[in-house]
Amino acid sequence: MSAYQLLQLISQLLFVLVAVGVALQTIRRPLKANVDTVILFAVVALLVAIGWVHQVTGVKAGRWEGAVSSSLLMAIPYMLVRLVDDFTSPRRAIPRTAAVGLAASIVSLFVFPLPYPGILVLLLVLYFVGFTTYVAVAFTKAARVASGVTRRRMNAVAAGSLFLGAAILLAGISAATPGLAKTEGIIISLFALLSGLFFFLGFAPPVWLRRAWQEPEVRGFLARAASLPRMPDLEGIVQELERGAASSLGVAQASIGLWNAELGAIRYRSNQGSLDFGADQMLGGRAFISQQPIFSDNAERDDPEHAEAYRRAGARAILAAPITSEGNRLGVLVVYAAHAPIFADDDLALVSLLANQAAVILESRTLIDEAARVKALEETARLKDDFLSAAAHDLKTPLTTIVAQAQLLERRAKRHPMEPASLDGIESLVKESQRLKRLVLELLDVARVEQGRLVNYREPLDLVELAREVCGRHSTALHQYSLDASGRLVGNYDGTRITQLIDNLLENAAKYSPAGGLVRVRLWQDGASARLTVTDSGIGIPPDDLAHLFDRFHRGSNVDDRRFAGMGLGLFICRGIVEQHGGSIWGSSAGVGQGSTFHVVLPAMGSLSLAARPVPFGLDVEQAG
Repeated sequence: MSAYQLLQLISQLLFVLVAVGVALQTIRRPLKANVDTVILFAVVALLVAIGWVHQVTGVKAGRWEGAVSSSLLMAIPYMLVRLVDDFTSPRRAIPRTAAVGLAASIVSLFVFPLPYPGILVLLLVLYFVGFTTYVAVAFTKAARVASGVTRRRMNAVAAGSLFLGAAILLAGISAATPGLAKTEGIIISLFALLSGLFFFLGFAPPVWLRRAWQEPEVRGFLARAASLPRMPDLEGIVQELERGAASSLGVAQASIGLWNAELGAIRYRSNQGSLDFGADQMLGGRAFISQQPIFSDNAERDDPEHAEAYRRAGARAILAAPITSEGNRLGVLVVYAAHAPIFADDDLALVSLLANQAAVILESRTLIDEAARVKALEETARLKDDFLSAAAHDLKTPLTTIVAQAQLLERRAKRHPMEPASLDGIESLVKESQRLKRLVLELLDVARVEQGRLVNYREPLDLVELAREVCGRHSTALHQYSLDASGRLVGNYDGTRITQLIDNLLENAAKYSPAGGLVRVRLWQDGASARLTVTDSGIGIPPDDLAHLFDRFHRGSNVDDRRFAGMGLGLFICRGIVEQHGGSIWGSSAGVGQGSTFHVVLPAMGSLSLAARPVPFGLDVEQAG
């Protein structure tokens, strides 16, 4: 046997084996695409069998037998076009044109006697090569938008179509140039062999090969799985699981429905928001209820009640598997495609595997959320204890003074009823009562901040005037204030709250500058915003505390509670005032002992009309004004 004959025999055997393989596959799953594939390779196998009969018997084919064999050959491109229709969504005119061309070819083959006219052979070759090229292009385009195993299968079919068309083209050339028949015969046999091999890979790949094609996507999905439970939110986890499942199966999309016990429904994510379906609705619901994986090659037929939903989603074929962890039903994984032959029998096992992996990830996320919730409760309890401790300490000091002073005044009044009351004692009572009032109001303001009701009536106010008035009130022998601003800087503000904001910032600047010194207040306009900074030369802020300055109950790590009284609510309230005005606030510091600066940005509607100049506020406030 020559090399040419061996090559020809191998290619013929390969086509016969593919025909047997797809026939067995069709018996298991009699889908339209499988039936079309069986017909295609049955035609090829029949042509091979006819050739073998002629080789064994030595009888040459007659006119009618030759016409039948040639008609079977011309049916191949038409059957390939039908498979394009099964795997993709071609234009309706293409299959009709192929059918018309096949009919015309068969009629011509039976009408014209042997040897066929050259023009007929040319037209038949053009018909064959043209439609096999179209099939190759169609599958190549479909492969570009597919992924994983589906992309590889479609590329294989495209390559098989190209080699088959090339083989027929060379056969036509060989018929016109008999002198090169032997050389071209070897090439034709090689192209036929390659065509059969690629068709086998595309239409009937063995399980081990499908798994090898799926392995990169599955491996990548499993590699990401360990980090998924710690993603910021559950929606992000679900999206990653859906992408991983779709990529592993080689389809465009997958969906995960999560069971909502309160609603008694399975909730799916969509572009329009969330969609809720009863546990017994949709094919995914059936898998959830039965706790068994489900395959449907025609979702509209198997679930006509929701046919429109399947059409809108482009979901003709569906694989669904329940997501369950130790008897706890979490949801369902649904993978769907526009065409049934995208899936194979063993894909249902892969979907079940991915659903089990999704169950592990979702259960891990639940445990992480539960741990975070417990930690948050512990933190809340700690903050509550810290708050109660700080509040009790801060409230106790003025209350103790008030009670002691009141008792002292009472004893003096009883002993010497005719003597005038102690003015110093009364002033002490008033001072401590005001301090107690501020503490109580601070606690009330915290509640208003959390409710978003801290800022009320707003009116046009001049920030420069407010800052000047507050600086004047706060000046002492130990702390002087410098206001770097002039003219007017007007915005719509709640005057009471803006005054409270500046008060708090200046009080903090003085409190945390125990050695005294200058506190610089600066106001200026920056575009449509008013900018305010308050800078001191006090104890400064450690870098690790900057991000938490405005947290409720937070106090700097360098703050001695016995030396600097406070509950850690002042800056929290400042942030509420600024943000409810539509602004922002932050702090900065060069470090411990380097002082600090607080920055405030508020909306403004007026600008400074005069050049800014520093105005000192010290012991001679009236003269400075």
